[in-house]
Amino acid sequence: MSAGWNTIESDAGVFTFLIDNLGVKHVQFEELIALDAALLRQESPVYGVIFLFKYPTGEKPSDTPPDGNFDFDASENIFFAAQTIQNACGTQALLSVLLNKEDEVEIGPQLKDFKEFTGAFPSELRGEALSNSELIRDVHNSFARSSPFVDEAQRLASEEDDVYHFIAYTPINGVLYELDGLQPAPISHGSCSFEEFPDKVIPVLQRRIERYPANEIRFNLLAMVRDLRIRAQEIGDQDMLYQEEQKRNAWQWENALRRHNFIGFIGEVLKGVTASKLREGDGAYDKWVEEAKSKTKTRIEEKRKVGGNDIDEQVEA
Repeated sequence: MSAGWNTIESDAGVFTFLIDNLGVKHVQFEELIALDAALLRQESPVYGVIFLFKYPTGEKPSDTPPDGNFDFDASENIFFAAQTIQNACGTQALLSVLLNKEDEVEIGPQLKDFKEFTGAFPSELRGEALSNSELIRDVHNSFARSSPFVDEAQRLASEEDDVYHFIAYTPINGVLYELDGLQPAPISHGSCSFEEFPDKVIPVLQRRIERYPANEIRFNLLAMVRDLRIRAQEIGDQDMLYQEEQKRNAWQWENALRRHNFIGFIGEVLKGVTASKLREGDGAYDKWVEEAKSKTKTRIEEKRKVGGNDIDEQVEA
């Protein structure tokens, strides 16, 4: 039985350095702020997109997908793995693109070996092999937020949780495929060349979003593209190259912060502040505590007036 997979964020910096640590070369992720084919086309070459959405937990399996058609024969010609474990869907989605782009992307020797090893497996066994890969799991978990309170390996989603899920869209062999490990097979959305992908995938995504209530806005879309630093070097754009290098540095800093929790640091700061108030004397400590209680009470009352609630914890499907 495999060890646990932790929740990771839908973040361009997380996904870029995750695949970099798996040995993939010259690929990065860019977040798309609008469903716009022209905007996506600007990032060309685009190898695929990763879509994050709130999973409809009450939805029942169907023999026919709401959009597109199941292609049960596709698994013999493309890489498609069933999702067999919770929280793995983010990495599984990006691998669904990468392992079908070996001719366009340098995926590295480790992922190449994994693809060759699982090549003859059915989708269920591919999913089991992925879930039990120590390399892939350890790299995935290295980008999870550190928490001293929740053991993500044991944490399962409950009915009260908002459950989120990652899926991939990519053109393979002249067909636009939706690759979702929770579905029984790849879903075909019709013919699509590599060049047509930005124009063909946006309507599919729009139709999917339209199936949700109008007030649902919790979606995220990441495009898998060629390293933008290469483009900057090819066209001699030094400003663009500098901006991309700065963006990478910022991503590295953010990823480093994700690996640490600051509970100990916060505790020491509180100890220092408390000691400082106690040294002031003349009831300064008691006054400080009472002021804090009063402010907290006021915030709670204001929150109740506007009907505010704590943000629900997000769990991957």
